[in-house]
Amino acid sequence: MTEQQLPAWADPSVPPAELDAQGVSRRGILRGAGLFGAAFALGGAATAPAAATPAAASPGRALGGEDPRLAYLVGDHHVHSVYSHDAKYTFSQLAAAAARYGLDWMVFNEHSNFGHARYGAAMEHQEILKARAENPRQLIFQGLEWYIPAAEHCTVFAAPGPHEVDVLTQFELAYDGKLLKYTDGAPDNPNTARNEAHAVKGIKWLAEQRRTGYVDDVLVLANHPMRLGIDSPHEMRNWRDAAPEVMIGMEGAPGAQGGGIPGWEGPDSQRGEYTNKPSADSWAGYPQNAYVLYGGFDWMTATVGGMWDAMLAEGKLFTVTTNSDVHRVVFDTWKNGDWPPGTTFDDTGRLPDPVNTDSPQPGGDFWPGQFSRTHVGVTRYGYRSVMAGLRAGRVWLDHGHLLDGLEVRLTREGDRGRGVTLGGRLRVRRGEKLTLSVTVTTASRANPWGILPELAHVDVIRGAVRGPVSDRDAWRAPDTKVVRTKDVSGRTGTYSLRVPLTAGDESFYVRLRGSDGKRHGPGYLGASIDPHGPVPHEPGNGDPWADTWFYSNPVFVDVVG
Repeated sequence: MTEQQLPAWADPSVPPAELDAQGVSRRGILRGAGLFGAAFALGGAATAPAAATPAAASPGRALGGEDPRLAYLVGDHHVHSVYSHDAKYTFSQLAAAAARYGLDWMVFNEHSNFGHARYGAAMEHQEILKARAENPRQLIFQGLEWYIPAAEHCTVFAAPGPHEVDVLTQFELAYDGKLLKYTDGAPDNPNTARNEAHAVKGIKWLAEQRRTGYVDDVLVLANHPMRLGIDSPHEMRNWRDAAPEVMIGMEGAPGAQGGGIPGWEGPDSQRGEYTNKPSADSWAGYPQNAYVLYGGFDWMTATVGGMWDAMLAEGKLFTVTTNSDVHRVVFDTWKNGDWPPGTTFDDTGRLPDPVNTDSPQPGGDFWPGQFSRTHVGVTRYGYRSVMAGLRAGRVWLDHGHLLDGLEVRLTREGDRGRGVTLGGRLRVRRGEKLTLSVTVTTASRANPWGILPELAHVDVIRGAVRGPVSDRDAWRAPDTKVVRTKDVSGRTGTYSLRVPLTAGDESFYVRLRGSDGKRHGPGYLGASIDPHGPVPHEPGNGDPWADTWFYSNPVFVDVVG
C-alpha cells in the first residue's frame, strides 16, 4: 500500500502559517497532549483492543489503569457515492468535501446489490487506490452498507490489504438480506429464526476472516437503528455477542440531519429523515414516539436509561458514532446524470456522473464532516490505528462542530497516573474515591454555517453494571441517570472540570453529554432521570445548527473486594 503521511496539522515540518484555523487548533490540542512531533507517528495498530467484557477479578492484577495519551482523528463511516444506486456524487467530489471539512478518515460504504457486487466494488476500489496514492494524508476505507437479514442496515469495512474487496464481495453475496430476500417485507416473513440466525452467521464469518488473517481487520456498526424500528433489542444483543471484536456499536446519531431545516423538505420533515411510524415489521415493544430524533440523536442513544444504556449496563462496551450518510446535500445544485439507453445500475454497478444545474436539488444530507463528526482516539496515524481506536471505544462525537477537543480521564484518588479514558476500565475497591477529569477545548472558529458554537453544559451520566440480562428484549436501564450537570456557559478556550465520584457496592459506568443549551427539556424517561435532556423538534422546524450536542462513550468501573 502507498506510504502514509502525517496530516498537515500533526506534521512538525509544516509551518503553522500554512495551516488553516482548524489545523492550528488541532495542533495545539496535540501539543497539549504531549504527542506533537515524533511521539505521534505513522503506524498500524494502536494499543491492544479493549476487552469486550469486564476483566475477571484477579488478586495478582493491579488496580487502577494507565491508558495512553491520545490524539483524536475525525471521521465518517457512512458515505455514499455514484457506486450506490440511490446516491449522486462522484468519489472525487466526496473526497474533496471531506478534506475541506477537516476529516482525517472516511468509509465509502455503498449499498449492496448485484450491480455493486459484480462491478461497482472493484471499480470503486481502483479509485480508492488512486486516491490513497495521490493524497496519503487522507485515510480512505472501502466498505459496504449491509442489509441485515430480518433487520436494517450496517456499515461493514475492512482494513486496506490484498483481500479488502474480496472479503466485502464474498460477504455481500453470501449474507446480504436484500440479495437473499431475507429482509423485512419479504414474502416468506422477514422475522423468522432462519433470517435472524443468518445475520449472526454473517458476523461470525467476518470474525473468522479476521482471526485467520485473510484481512487485517474488519468492523461492523449498526446504522440508523430506530429509523424503522426493526432492529429489536434481542437482535442487537445477538449481533454484539456473536463477535464483539467485530460488531462494535451503532450510529448514535444518523445522517441526513438537514432533513429538518425549516421550509426545505416540507411541513412534516424530520432531522435524519426519521419520518416513519411503527409497521407490521417493527418490533412491537418500541413506543411510537421512539421513531423521531431527540436533539438529532437516535432515541436509543438519546434516552438516558434507554436501549444504549441497557446494553452498557451489562458491562459490555458498545460504541456510538455519528456520520453524514451522504446521498444528496441540502441546497446543492447537482442532479443525477442520464443513463445511456438500455443500461441500468445492475448492468454497470455505477451511476452516471452528476450534472450541475442552476437551482437547488432535493436532499437532506450534509457533506462528510460538515455537520456530524466522530472523533477517534489514537496514538499512531494509520488505518489500523483508527480501527483499533473504534474497537477500544475511544470515541466522542459532536454536531455542528460544537467542540474543538474533549479529553476524559478517570483516576483513583491519590493516583498520579493517567488513569483510564473513554472505552476503558478502571478496577477499584468498594468505597474508593475517584476523580473524573474532563478537559474541554471550545470551538475556536465559526462552523460551516457561520456560527461560533458555544457549549452551555456538560452532563455526567452514571449507570449500574448488573451483567447479562435474562430478558434479551429489555430496553431499560432503570439505575442510569444524570448525576451531575456543570454549567459552562461563557467559558472559552481550554478548561478542565473535575467531578468527584465514589465507588459503591457494584460496578458502574459513566458517560458524558452536553449541548449548546438552545433546545432541551425533561428527558424521555422523566425529569428525575434526565432533567434537561434532548427533545424532538416540531415537524418541519428542526434547524440542526440551532440544536447541537456532543456525546462520549463510557468509562467502566469494575468494583472488586
